[in-house]
Amino acid sequence: MRAAISDETLIQQALSGQQSAYAALVNRYERYVFTLAHRLVKSREDAHEVAQDAFLRAFRYLADFRGDARFSTWLYKIVYSTALNFLRKQNPDILSLDDQNRPVALADPGTPDASYALELEDRNAALHLAIAQLSSDDAAIITLFYLYEHSLEEICQITNMTLTNAKTKLCRARQRLRNIMEQNPQLMAG
Repeated sequence: MRAAISDETLIQQALSGQQSAYAALVNRYERYVFTLAHRLVKSREDAHEVAQDAFLRAFRYLADFRGDARFSTWLYKIVYSTALNFLRKQNPDILSLDDQNRPVALADPGTPDASYALELEDRNAALHLAIAQLSSDDAAIITLFYLYEHSLEEICQITNMTLTNAKTKLCRARQRLRNIMEQNPQLMAG
């Protein structure tokens, strides 16, 4: 079994003209990019457009990637920015998703039981349904922190929030998610 090629190697290959290397990066991150875009823009069609635009921007500026942060952090910052720009074009009255008015469990490899896998799938689906009921801003920070396992510092880099603001928003988003789960017992039963 071959070891996965690192992001850094793929970036260097892409910068040297190997289109297949950038395609491998797209394949590696397309699901995550789409999920984040969808959390922000709330429409599958718009999320596909945002994701495509974000990948084009990432390719255009790939030479500017300095490696100060992980590639995924840099890419998600582009997705976040692209989604905000998309939303601003759709509704020029939107100034920021920071306006206050507006974890996926993995299967235990030692448990091959099919009922356990189905229960896990149901819980994940319920969690995603609950996250979909959050505002775009709350859904994005929950997704970045819990589903993509970014640190608060990385979230600050992606969203341009201060650390204090990110901590506050994450705390409030968690509370809103908890409220949604408690108000919808059918989600908790999953």
